Parts: sequence; structure tokens; C-alpha cells
Amino acid sequence: MTGKVYGEVEKKEYKGNIIFYCSDNVKTLKETYSDAYFDLVITSPPYDDMRDYHGYKFDFILLADELYRVLKPGGVIVWIVGDQTKDGTESGTSFEQVSYFKSLGLLLHDTMIYLKSGFSTPSSNRYHQLFEYMFILSKGKPKTFNPIKDKLNAGYSKGWTVGASIRKKNGKMSVNNNRVTIKEYGMRSNIWKYKTGRGNGSTDSITFNHPASFPDDLARDHIYTWSNPGDVILDPMFGSGTVLKMAYLMKRTAHGIDCSTEYYELMGKRLNECSDVDIPLIEWDAILNPGEVEDHREANPND
Repeated sequence: MTGKVYGEVEKKEYKGNIIFYCSDNVKTLKETYSDAYFDLVITSPPYDDMRDYHGYKFDFILLADELYRVLKPGGVIVWIVGDQTKDGTESGTSFEQVSYFKSLGLLLHDTMIYLKSGFSTPSSNRYHQLFEYMFILSKGKPKTFNPIKDKLNAGYSKGWTVGASIRKKNGKMSVNNNRVTIKEYGMRSNIWKYKTGRGNGSTDSITFNHPASFPDDLARDHIYTWSNPGDVILDPMFGSGTVLKMAYLMKRTAHGIDCSTEYYELMGKRLNECSDVDIPLIEWDAILNPGEVEDHREANPND
């Protein structure tokens, strides 16, 4: 990122598995990290000119090139972004960014939706804006996919069974008569809804010192889905520090970069607030994959 310079490069290491820098992200990636270093990147860049981050601007092309370089084969980038509406039109910047990522050789594995519980600004001549994109970009086939299965299936309590039917290219249906019993929990869709706004999304009140933080649970869910314990995660614009905080709690290694000393200091405070928290990995499974955890406990009562 470029803009007003806030001092020299600073670096902190937290309990050995969280490292974060106050520096220029492109320069730090170039000088510090070898090729194919990270398993997962989760970040949310500034959306056009919707916020004034002390005059900071980031060079998307240079950053995208570096993210591609440092991403492992099979690694995933979660690019959380929205578009500014100005002079009667949406910018479409998010789609331009995805197009460039694809030109580098990344696959657009999924286009997910981050659905908010409320809107910040009412619209007068278009429907209220409630979502942002979560583009899932992969360097080849994703090497990790731990699907979240926390959606209650309506047919479970009624003992329903289902079969599979597929519509062929010619329009006709191919019916599979093999029936399976509906389980209590099923996999989510690719639209994830979260409570947003001050007082929601995080128990850390200092989080809201950042003007555009996203919910802790959003970071949690992507970390769970696209990585495993011990994997190395990057947020090259860590802002309020949500990705690094949740990576720490979920026993991943995480590195972050931000050019603002304000957010660098905020990051340290958030980590200090959760320093005594130790959540067993099975508890994350219980939250995000309750059906399989219960099946495992029944099959292995002595675990």
C-alpha cells in the first residue's frame, strides 16, 4: 500500500505462531517470503473510495502478483470485497480484480455471498445493499475442503428419505431410485449470513475502532473450511485483525501486514485480550460440524 508513511517497519511475534508487520504489504512479501509459502489467504481490501484510510492506497496488480507467488499449489485466496456506487453506477472493480486473478492462473472456485443482517445506508432508487462478495480463488484444485454442516434439515425429524435426480443436457431427468435417510445436519449453501453492526460480530469492543471490520465468525468459517491446524495463513491487509485473532484461536499459524500503526497497535491489543483462551479443536467441530461430531462420539465413547 502507498500513502502517508507511518514510521519504520515494525514486526511482532505472538506466541510463536502469529507474526504481524506494520509495513508496505508488497515490499514485505517480496523481501520476506519465499514462493509457495502460504496455505490460505483471507483478506478484505479497501472498496474503491468508500473509506478514507489516512490516505492509504493499495496497488492491486502488484499485490495480486505477490499473492499468486506466495500461495501454495492447492492453496486458496478468500477475497472479500464490494463495489462503490458512484454517479449512478456500481464500479464493477470486484469483477475486474477477479478477472486479473484468473489471468494469473488462479481458478474462480466459487463466488460466495457475505449476507449482512442490516444495511448501513438506505437506497432511494435501488434495493438496499445487504451483501458483499467472497470470491474463492484457488491455485489448482483446493487441497483442503472441510465443509461446514450446521444446517438443520427439515426432513430429519419426519424420517424422510431422498433420492437423487439429475437433469441431463437434453432436458430429460435421470432418476436414481436409491433412497438415503436424511441426516439431522446438512452442508451450508454458499450464502453465509451474519449479524453485523456495532455490538455484533465480535465480543472485542475495540474491534469497532476499525471502520470496516467483518465478523469473527466469518473468518472462523473460512479458516475452518479451507485450512487445517498447523497451516499457514496470510492477511496482507489485516485491519482490525480478525483473521489473525481467529487463526490463533483455531491453532493455525498466521502472518499479517498492515501499513497503519493504529491498526498494528489494535492487533496487539486483540491478541492480548484472548491470550488465555484455549479452545480444543473438537469444540470448533462441535459448532461447525455437529452431526459428525455426535456420530463420532457415539461410535467412540472412550475418546
